[in-house]
Amino acid sequence: MPTTARQRLHKAVSSNFRLWSMMALTMVTGMLDAVGYLGLDRIFTGNMTGNIVILGLGVAGEDGLPIVGPLVALFAFVLGAALAGLTLRSAAPGWNVRVTAIFTAGTVTLVAAGVVLLVVDVEGTSPLGIAIASIIAVDMGAQALAARFLAVKDMTTVVVTSTITSLAGESFVAPGPGRLFNRRLWAILVLFVGAVLGALLMQVHIALPVLLAAALTGTVAALGHAGWERVSS
Repeated sequence: MPTTARQRLHKAVSSNFRLWSMMALTMVTGMLDAVGYLGLDRIFTGNMTGNIVILGLGVAGEDGLPIVGPLVALFAFVLGAALAGLTLRSAAPGWNVRVTAIFTAGTVTLVAAGVVLLVVDVEGTSPLGIAIASIIAVDMGAQALAARFLAVKDMTTVVVTSTITSLAGESFVAPGPGRLFNRRLWAILVLFVGAVLGALLMQVHIALPVLLAAALTGTVAALGHAGWERVSS
């Protein structure tokens, strides 16, 4: 195979690998938000826009809407992002050992949360339930910052409002067959599928989607460390 053809093939494989890795993490967000909202006092662990809206409605006195949980999860997400930011400060672009450490720590965190949910009957409104949601939110904040650092286009893993905006305002009006069926649409669909999968698995046990999320995060960490091209995306 000519060198140029081999290089083009390698670039295509590397690009697809980066894209699928971020899509897997986006699915993780959907599953964990399903756990947080349905099982842990309506707390979003990855979607902080949702937490802010619920918090505002709760402060306004809407019956049954939590205040403490979304507020604690919001601070936990910020903490996770800040810790990841400090970890990646001055790091070289692309995947590096610090990125591996962040995703590995996230895997361990999710395994621990899943085990607790598996062996303890956790009430969503209890302090333990809020604590578990907040621990997961720390991981989600770190994941979001790491995804931002890796800079795979249109793949934030936690935010879809801006992706939907780009899809509607840019993709729909662009020429060619890729104007709709592109990574922006896939990011939205993967988050949706993750939420559906998380809700379905919760009908069996609340720990299952958390443990599956841990497995996916760990897989991304291992494959990314081994195969991610060491250049910025």
